Amino acid sequence: MTNDGTQATFGPDRFAATTEAISASIARVIDGKPEAVRSALVCLLAEGHLLIEDVPGVGKTMLARALAATVDATVRRIQFTPDLLPGDVTGVSVFNQADREFEFKQGAIFAHIVIADEINRSSPKTQSALLEAMEERQVTVDGRTHALPAPFLVVATQNPLEMEGTYALPEAQRDRFMMRISMGYPDAASEARMLRQRDTVNPLSSLAPVITAREVQDLIAWARSLHVSPAIEEYAVAIARATRDHRDLRLGASPRATLQLVRAAKVWAALDGRPFVIPDDIVALLQPVFAHRLIPARTTGASRGKSGAEVVEAALADIAATVPVPLPVR
Repeated sequence: MTNDGTQATFGPDRFAATTEAISASIARVIDGKPEAVRSALVCLLAEGHLLIEDVPGVGKTMLARALAATVDATVRRIQFTPDLLPGDVTGVSVFNQADREFEFKQGAIFAHIVIADEINRSSPKTQSALLEAMEERQVTVDGRTHALPAPFLVVATQNPLEMEGTYALPEAQRDRFMMRISMGYPDAASEARMLRQRDTVNPLSSLAPVITAREVQDLIAWARSLHVSPAIEEYAVAIARATRDHRDLRLGASPRATLQLVRAAKVWAALDGRPFVIPDDIVALLQPVFAHRLIPARTTGASRGKSGAEVVEAALADIAATVPVPLPVR
């Protein structure tokens, strides 16, 4: 229970009802992609950030905008382009001639939910403007620190690196994202339904907020309070350490990745109606939480004839199958 009594009236029933309402609202726009909707919700409630990577036209930005539309909070969208400057993101100090002093003009990052569209079309210098904001939830300009609002979530979309005009995100930037997901193409029925529904109206225009920024903070606090046993914590650490020693991986998971894995698992368990985390929650989140942070080794036999993503996926599957699962205490 918090000092202001927030937790006194908040429990699993309210958590379930609120998260179901959010998911149902997003599903009105993103049809046939419940896994993507759930991942976006996990990132919001685990205080992480979401990277959506896929080819153009499959609904990456639509998912981000639908999530933003469900929350009654400040939302800003940044279109990342090669000429975007770091100051456009964080803000700049401008000289006020009337007061004869510099004053800070906030950049687009100052919002509860920030949609970073096509983040890998901007230069690495501009991408780095997000590093402090995503990790410390603040920006520093001209030696002065400015806090960002809470809750704070970055939902970034990214085109595959094989496409023209893209810059690979550096390792430090990828590590700031709690999860990376792909939308994939819709099934035939969902695509046909989309043609009928969107012929005359944009479904985003009909979405109304179902939760306030304060209620999001309540959901975050409830999920954070879920129980994680020492055995589960040791299991998560063992998996992370296994990525650092795996023969097919050159770069393993960071301690930040381990922390975010457990935080995401708490929300995952809460969405399933459980007040505690089980090993299956950890395993279910391995690929979306760890895969984008790992770098495959170039010289192993397992990497021959496989893409880097396939090597990482196989390595994580091998680790999940070999790291001993903690047994329940009876």
